[in-house]
Amino acid sequence: MTDEIGKIGWIDMTVANATEVRDFYAAVVGLEPEDVSMGDYNDYNMTMPESGTPVCGVCHSLGNNADLPGGWLIYFVVADVEASAAACTANGGRIVVAPRGLAGGRFCVIEDPGGATAALYQP
Repeated sequence: MTDEIGKIGWIDMTVANATEVRDFYAAVVGLEPEDVSMGDYNDYNMTMPESGTPVCGVCHSLGNNADLPGGWLIYFVVADVEASAAACTANGGRIVVAPRGLAGGRFCVIEDPGGATAALYQP
């Protein structure tokens, strides 16, 4: 994930049938799955076939991901996730998932005034 403020740093999805969806994108797009241990189960990084570079994730809607919205979710890099969450609500959006720890940083999920969801990630 990038740490450049304002850039889309990651894309993933959280679904009940992550293994099936992983296999779908492997077959349709040609991405190669890489297991990411979540303790009792694996989520998946989907990697470029030639370089092995992770480009997106497919996650089970379990554990910490149980409250995330389904479908693709983009992660915008922000300088301060709490300040950005406050700006979200001050500007007509709402917090879907409150700020919490993730991958060495903090994130939250917001809904904009148009109803679209996105994550905010602070490295």
